[in-house]
Amino acid sequence: MEKQTAIKRIESLRKELERHNSLYYENDNPEISDAEYDALFAELKALEESAPTLAVVSSPTAKVGGKPLARFSQIAHRLPMLSLDNAFSEGDIAEFDRRIKRELGLAEEAIIDYVCEPKMDGLAVELVYEDGELVQGSTRGDGEIGEDISANLKTIKSIPHRLAELFPPQLLELRGEVYIPLEPFQKLNGEREEAGEPPFANPRNAAAGSLRQLDPAITAKRPLTIFCYAPGLIEGIEFDSQLNFLKKLPALGLPVNPLTKKVAGISGVAGYYSQLMEQRESLDYEIDGVVIKVDSFAMQSELGVKSRSPKWAIAWKFPPRQAVTVIEDIVPSVGRTGVITPTANLRPVEVSGVIVSRATLHNWEEMERKDIRIGDTVVIERAGDVIPAVVRVLLEKRSGSEKFLEIPSACPECGSPTVKLPNEVAVRCQNLSCPAQIREALIHFASRNAMDIDGLGEKYIDQLLRLGLVRDIADIYSLTKADFMQFERMGDKLAENLLTAIEESKTRELATFIFALGIRHVGEHTAKLLAGAFGSLQNLMSSREEELLSIREVGPQVAESIAAYFQDEKNREMIERLLASGITPSVAEKRVGGRFTGKTFVFTGSLERFSRSDAQKMVEAEGGHAAGSVSKKTDYVVAGAEAGSKLEKARNLGVSILSEEEFLLLLSGGD
Repeated sequence: MEKQTAIKRIESLRKELERHNSLYYENDNPEISDAEYDALFAELKALEESAPTLAVVSSPTAKVGGKPLARFSQIAHRLPMLSLDNAFSEGDIAEFDRRIKRELGLAEEAIIDYVCEPKMDGLAVELVYEDGELVQGSTRGDGEIGEDISANLKTIKSIPHRLAELFPPQLLELRGEVYIPLEPFQKLNGEREEAGEPPFANPRNAAAGSLRQLDPAITAKRPLTIFCYAPGLIEGIEFDSQLNFLKKLPALGLPVNPLTKKVAGISGVAGYYSQLMEQRESLDYEIDGVVIKVDSFAMQSELGVKSRSPKWAIAWKFPPRQAVTVIEDIVPSVGRTGVITPTANLRPVEVSGVIVSRATLHNWEEMERKDIRIGDTVVIERAGDVIPAVVRVLLEKRSGSEKFLEIPSACPECGSPTVKLPNEVAVRCQNLSCPAQIREALIHFASRNAMDIDGLGEKYIDQLLRLGLVRDIADIYSLTKADFMQFERMGDKLAENLLTAIEESKTRELATFIFALGIRHVGEHTAKLLAGAFGSLQNLMSSREEELLSIREVGPQVAESIAAYFQDEKNREMIERLLASGITPSVAEKRVGGRFTGKTFVFTGSLERFSRSDAQKMVEAEGGHAAGSVSKKTDYVVAGAEAGSKLEKARNLGVSILSEEEFLLLLSGGD
């Protein structure tokens, strides 16, 4: 692949993976299967490894999880909560074993002891016990900073508030996976359907959503439990191996998966994997593979870690769950930005215990690539028990009567002409008054990462539209209690809660408000850049494309989209109504005349004195800019241990290079 083509593909993959990371980790609402995500991730990783100069610390291949949600207090993990590299075959595991032996200087015939554990499909958390008392609990977050969910974790019956030992260790940090067993999950979904609430897509989403409740009383009603699997920082007790660590936990009252087993060498790992595959369907919880860890803590320490994963552990994923069925119809649906997506209506089929009747086809180019037609017999996949997707067509089953769905010339919702812009795979409806777009715009505006109007989800938005109570997002702020009382299953208290949530949303930060507007190409990060650059909504609304292009990281496509949005009279009128309703977007104070005003910093390598995110905040607090890559405009590169290509590029460009100590000295005003 030539360099320019590789660069474009890398940029495209990074954006796509970032979006899917946000959907999975932050919204608990994934769009694609684990297998599809893993394929995209593997492609990006291979491209970056073939061209190391294109690798960046901000790449999804170097990051863990998703960012902590703003509505929770944040907790810094003393030791990072890393992710795991994936393996998909026995060959991958054999290479993992060979690499470990090479790095440890062992002979090829040496036998390494591994501990194998089921790979739970839940939400990773950290528990902190001090002198035997549970003092803190958090999510993994981005690996360095997690969300404080202590109160919620304390409602889980399998998590002891005090360790069952007379003389417990002074400090015991534990990593575990919170999950919901399958039978209680099915019961929970049945209760939600009876109450007119949407069912959870899968146990993982249910567990994640339950732990991220602001009211612990809601969490307490959910059938959550936990398996502990790894140590964080420990003081007052020592362990020499993973197995001995896990053996100690039940004596302290902490649950460990009973299927955990120590095996000898790669043949032992393969045997465990095969055995667990056979047991998978009989288990009362979801697993999607096997976690394999070097047993010896001394070996783990010697092997060390990479940017996002330990070198001494790997996850051997199970093959995705698949089934064969027939596409009875393909129906186009319209999204928030007008993108029309083809969705397959399937002959209902059971996949891993769930009846599946729909599958996403993504776009027409993807349909053409896979040659998917109405009437086709297809293999569908429900990997990770998320949204099913069509894997391939069984061409040998074709009768000749199958039909390809052509790109619609008119929007299926409003009848407006559709358009397919150059260099895009998406087919769009450009009518901003399209009912389907209005629905999706309302859902996005009220969502957690946008205006966070608690309780105003799809079910109530559908009723608002059905009753004709809203035409756009501004109408949300003119709703009354009487309006909500027209809903099915609505009581006084619930109506009042909805009105309170709407009122509380009026003071969100400017960046959040900009993101909530749903401007095409403007995600959360770009919204923050715009808020910081313009300082007020009025300034942004009157900006020209040239001004937008002067902002770092805003390119021509984004600038054109923003300018077009605010030039549209309907959008301007809607924003005026939002402001008239009392919305007052607040702007975070930006330091003017700080020590680093006008200066650009890049951080690289492993930092010991502070995390990279903390360092970037220090720079921004002093009026500077923290960038992700080195260029001629970079003023300083702060290099930690194992700094790589960025450090080399800084040297070649003559950029000033600082150690952590020199950076702190500069920050304090020293020379």
